[in-house]
Amino acid sequence: MGQFRQISTFVEVVAKGSLSAAARAEGIAPAMIGRRLDALEERLGVKLLQRTTRKLALTNEGAAFLEDCQRILSELEEAESAVAVRSVQARGHLLISAPAGFGRHHVAPLLPSFLAEHRDLTVSLNLNDRLVDLIGEGIDVAIRIASLSDSSLVSTKLADNHRVLVASPAYLKRAGTPLTLADLARHNCLAISSEGSQRGWTFRENGKNVTLKVTGNMVCNDGEVLHDWALAGKGLAWRSMWEVGAEIASGKLVTVLDQYAAPGNDIYAVFAQRRHLPLRIRAFVEFLRHSYAQADYWQDRVR
Repeated sequence: MGQFRQISTFVEVVAKGSLSAAARAEGIAPAMIGRRLDALEERLGVKLLQRTTRKLALTNEGAAFLEDCQRILSELEEAESAVAVRSVQARGHLLISAPAGFGRHHVAPLLPSFLAEHRDLTVSLNLNDRLVDLIGEGIDVAIRIASLSDSSLVSTKLADNHRVLVASPAYLKRAGTPLTLADLARHNCLAISSEGSQRGWTFRENGKNVTLKVTGNMVCNDGEVLHDWALAGKGLAWRSMWEVGAEIASGKLVTVLDQYAAPGNDIYAVFAQRRHLPLRIRAFVEFLRHSYAQADYWQDRVR
């Protein structure tokens, strides 16, 4: 129990930014927080935090340890939530935000089944592609598809996902198959635009992420349109596996440049806080995670 308290205190101090803020949150003296951190560092034999009167700074060892601690605490909370969800009935109203395309195909169709299990709940689903302000807009849970490296976000992973470059067999037969990133310059690339600017495509080359500005004769601010254009043989599209997995499995689309695929655009649920998370949120997150974990879920979502 003492070791667990030390770990949770370490994570809380980093999240709050100071010993005094963590102490206030727990209702104890800052000196007690300091003693727990001292005991943790002594037990591990490494310095985790550089502490001054003005600020805290993670050491390299502390940053690596923080990531492991956050994962451990998250998994423990998820295990407790799963048990609680099965034993208590969730009530109230749930406000959900999700990206438009993903929410349309992988959140909205699941809500009737979720509400059938939780009859005392009502939901509002807000579909848009902007980054919502969870606190300012009163969002209970936001679904995000990203590489979440910002430790200030309270999140839990729902499913793996990555982006792939796809085209129809007809397009590749006509235009040829790109073998290197340089080959993209001679292909019609169907790019997405946002607020007047075109987004780049990110790949992994020589151990580093590389973002390329591609060119083509059609751009759109709607990912589903790009998906439809790719199916129609109009060019290459850089899409998420959740969107094109079924067509890849059926042969309607083919992946190219797989050796350059960049890691990290997984599917997360994001909250404004972790402590005392309402049961309605925990129930919904557990329902999504269970649904997405089914072996045939993604293959069965043929558009």
